[in-house]
Amino acid sequence: AVVSTQSTGSSGINAEYGGLQSQVMVTKTIPIVLLILLVGSVRARPRRYLWHLGMNLNPADGHIMGYTVGWHTGTQIGTNTTALSMDYLDHYVWIEPADYIAIVRHQHGVIDALKVFQFRYWGLSLLDRFKDMNPGRRIVSSGGPIQEEVAWDAENIDDDPIFGVGGELAFNWRYANNGNRIVLTGGHLADLGVPDPNDSTRGLGNDYQCDPLRGTTTGKYLNEAKPYPSYGRR
Repeated sequence: AVVSTQSTGSSGINAEYGGLQSQVMVTKTIPIVLLILLVGSVRARPRRYLWHLGMNLNPADGHIMGYTVGWHTGTQIGTNTTALSMDYLDHYVWIEPADYIAIVRHQHGVIDALKVFQFRYWGLSLLDRFKDMNPGRRIVSSGGPIQEEVAWDAENIDDDPIFGVGGELAFNWRYANNGNRIVLTGGHLADLGVPDPNDSTRGLGNDYQCDPLRGTTTGKYLNEAKPYPSYGRR
C-alpha cells in the first residue's frame, strides 16, 4: 500500500478515488455532511474490487445509527438506490473479511476528507469486530492512518471526531452506560466504569444511555456522528 500524509484540495482527493467520486456526485444537492465506511481485503481479485461500501451515515435523514442499530447485528439498512444519500448498511459487506477500512467524509457530494487504516488482525469481518462488545474497548488498527487527506477547504475539521484528532481506531468504546462504536485514541476516551456527565467521548455510532455490553438502549440519547464541542476534548 502507498502511505501518504498530505493536505490537498477536493479535486486531488476525488482524483485519487475516482470510482467513488462518480458515485458520490449524484448526491451533490444534499447540503449536509455524510460519512462512508469502505472495507477492503487483500484477497480481492481483481484489485479493482478491493473496496466495498459497507456503511453510509447521514446524521440528518431522520434515522439514527446509534450504538445499538445495525453495527453488531449486520441487519441490512437502506437500499442501493439511496446508499450514498441516507443511512445505509450492506449486510453482505458486513460479513466479509476486512483487512483495511477507509472512512470518507463527503459534503455536498464532494469528498473533503479521508483516512485509511490497516486492521491489526486480518480475516475478521466488521460484524465480528462490532459483536465484540464484551469486554469491548478494542484498539483495532496499528501504525495510525496509512493514508490521510483533508481538502484545503474542508470545514469544521477541528470539531470532527475522526478527522480532527489523531491516533488509532478503536471499536466498541464503552464506559458506564455509554457506548461509541468508532473512536480515535487521539481524542478523549473515558475511563471504564467512570460516569461522564458531559458525554465527552465522541465518535460514530454513539449512545449515551445504553447497555454497551449487550447492545440494548433506552432510545433516549442516540447520536450517530457527534462532534467535539468548541470548549475542547476534555
